[in-house]
Amino acid sequence: MLTMCTLLFGTSCKNDKKDTTTIDESTEMTDSQMVQEEVTEMKKVQVALESRSNSTAKGNVVFTEENGTVTMTAVVEGLKEGTHAIHIHEKADCSAADGTSAGGHWNPTNQPHGKWGSSDGYHKGDIGNMEADADGNATVTITTDEWCIGCGDSNKDVLGHAIIVHDGTDDFKTQPTGDAGGRISCGGIIQ
Repeated sequence: MLTMCTLLFGTSCKNDKKDTTTIDESTEMTDSQMVQEEVTEMKKVQVALESRSNSTAKGNVVFTEENGTVTMTAVVEGLKEGTHAIHIHEKADCSAADGTSAGGHWNPTNQPHGKWGSSDGYHKGDIGNMEADADGNATVTITTDEWCIGCGDSNKDVLGHAIIVHDGTDDFKTQPTGDAGGRISCGGIIQ
């Protein structure tokens, strides 16, 4: 009987040992998964929009990039009530009083001006329009995998360009600007 108890006790300990090893291996897998999650990097750039062309339009634009997708959110105040175009322009230069130092629309792929996502073509800077309420406030958000932040790809990288808010509405057809009117706010996209 003593031999049988010893045998049962030894078998019981052996089984416990196997379970402990299995638990340790699953813990290592969890640690590995956590390391992979930490590698995912979020990039963020904030742009201050300053008034141009004797307007009162100003605001902030935030670009965030995560997992290859960029989200841009612009919040603007001091606008006339109604529709206003917003675009990314060629240069991060807002030194001119009328914003013209920012150059034309950012168009690295040489497409015609148009509505974002149109099969007829569009500039990488053709964000579109936003609606200002009776208090002159407007917000617009766009999410795309056609932009990046600091990746160095001249066809995708938003750094080194400018955000321009226009006085008028983008008609999505007039070349090359959409007949959007004067440049009333500008901010350089720089880190």
